[in-house]
Amino acid sequence: MKWLWLLGLVAIARAFSLRVSLMKRKPLRQTLMDHGLLDDFLTKHPPSLPAKYLLTADATEPLRNYMDLEYMGTISIGTPAQEFTVLFDTGSANLWVPSVYCSSDACADHRHYNPALSSTYCNATGSISTLYGTGSMMGYLAYDTVQVGGIQVSNQIFGISKTEHGSFFSYAPFDGFLGLAFPSISSSRATPVFDNMMSQGLVSQDLFSIYLTPDGKNGSFVMFGGIDDTYFTGNLSWIPLTAETYWQIKVDRHGCCFPPTPQYMVNCSFISRLPDIIFIINGIQFPLPPQAYIRQLQSGSCMSSFEVFDLHVADNELWILGDIFLRRYYSVFDRANNMVGLAPTA
Repeated sequence: MKWLWLLGLVAIARAFSLRVSLMKRKPLRQTLMDHGLLDDFLTKHPPSLPAKYLLTADATEPLRNYMDLEYMGTISIGTPAQEFTVLFDTGSANLWVPSVYCSSDACADHRHYNPALSSTYCNATGSISTLYGTGSMMGYLAYDTVQVGGIQVSNQIFGISKTEHGSFFSYAPFDGFLGLAFPSISSSRATPVFDNMMSQGLVSQDLFSIYLTPDGKNGSFVMFGGIDDTYFTGNLSWIPLTAETYWQIKVDRHGCCFPPTPQYMVNCSFISRLPDIIFIINGIQFPLPPQAYIRQLQSGSCMSSFEVFDLHVADNELWILGDIFLRRYYSVFDRANNMVGLAPTA
């Protein structure tokens, strides 16, 4: 059986929809290359995506999964507001940011949440701990007001880090994470931000949508509570979820074949000769042209955006559709009906 998980990357007192602009930043992969650390990183931390997406008691969450993501957004926490750059992640469910209690080297170059400066801060009983393939984050749980775009979420529970072990955290272009997956996978059973948006009546529809500009320029956004049909062509194709954990759907089949290597280089002059990669989902074809799945590095070389890994699970094949796919397809994540909607971007 074949499964596909949409990863993502990607907002007042009255219910409506609002956009959160997404910023394009230098990918962690390029930052590591600039510092001469990429080869050492790949040697010490081989691909392990199943550790994140297969629910096991001792699963680790590899930071490598975020190495090529470039789109982050700004949120604020507390009163008065303390701003943070976060990765909007449909593959996790927790919100967490660094705190003033964190003395780890990895926290040094990031913004820190200070509960003493917020009049709306409340202490929460319990702690949060997240393991990564490159290290770990440990910290406390807290309640405070969180503002995402123009949506103000009251009494949002979130994590504030005390320690962040792993030198590669230092090079991450974001401060923390805002998870958009289901509460069933939330660490410490913390209610996700979007679940509180829904329960507090802050969005007009129990869904959010993501648009990424195909050329990486300004204009990408996450829209909470609405769909903007000016950003896609035709009609949305709706696909049911197979589980209320990640945004997981079933793929009928795909038209591609790759060698059993994590990634591979491509001669840039051959891009125009490469075929479309076609995913057939719920009986509908979703093609990706080579210009979408081959990326040119700053060094001038070209690399495939596909990575291959072995699940070691019988009859299972996993595809993670990240920003390469989302740049081509406007994506709607419908919590009310447990469906994903896809349409070609305009």
